[in-house]
Amino acid sequence: MSSLTNKTIAITGPTGIVGGPLVADLAQDNKVIALARFSDDAARADLESQGVECHKIDFTNPDFSGVPGDVDVVLNLAVTKTGAWRQDLAANAEGAGKLMKHFRGSGVFFHCSTGAVYQPNGGEPFATDAPHGNHHQHMLPTYSISKIASESVVRFAAEEFGLATVIARLNVPYSDRNGWPWFHLQMMRAGMDIEVHPDGAKYNLLHADDLTADVPHLLEQATTDTTVINWGSPGVVSVKEWCEYITELGGAPAANIVEAENAIPSTVMDLSQMEQIRPDRLVDWRTGIARMVEANR
Repeated sequence: MSSLTNKTIAITGPTGIVGGPLVADLAQDNKVIALARFSDDAARADLESQGVECHKIDFTNPDFSGVPGDVDVVLNLAVTKTGAWRQDLAANAEGAGKLMKHFRGSGVFFHCSTGAVYQPNGGEPFATDAPHGNHHQHMLPTYSISKIASESVVRFAAEEFGLATVIARLNVPYSDRNGWPWFHLQMMRAGMDIEVHPDGAKYNLLHADDLTADVPHLLEQATTDTTVINWGSPGVVSVKEWCEYITELGGAPAANIVEAENAIPSTVMDLSQMEQIRPDRLVDWRTGIARMVEANR
């Protein structure tokens, strides 16, 4: 990421599916400060081996007293999904506001939201002003609502602190060894049922390579009015399609696909903004799935 070099970057959620690839990339040419619960000592040690400065923070009641506040960029990728309403709202919404207060003098703030903020609509593309709702209510009851709340807090804080901010609503990230398709690969090999929503279970996959390449371009869109962008890669693909392709590649026996009303509904995004910001993609979904299968043989 040549446009992010010699910066001081604070990042939350540094060990997750989004944060992990980003930290590995950013730490090569920047000073990275990672904020997380760090319940896994090995994960913290891995970050520190990359030169990352780590601070233990619980976002349900964060104490930033030991964290440097003078940074160029803040990447808020943390998310709490315990299913406990008070805890998840405190961590995801109030925690985001407290994070922005601490880093109010930074150059730009990036908030990772989710396509799960949208009200299910049968698989039609969501524009950023589409109705919101409890998209993940059956599997992750607090997730959608706490992420909607966090967006409102972030908008308020951006205006209150004059902090240039972008909210990116992420849609199905994955890599060679993480993400939804990777979990399905393991389930197929174990002979487990894969539940899909009757609406077709369609999504926009975003490979980790494109995820890391997108971030500098998304940061350029930040404003104190808060820019909101759907974040994914063009091309709609269903769970059934990527499972069938895994089998075609010899990665696993055919999936046992089972329709279930309680499965996660389709999340198809209008990605016209993203295509203007960064039209060229590094990894299409077939190439990404093929890489994943090969890496896990």
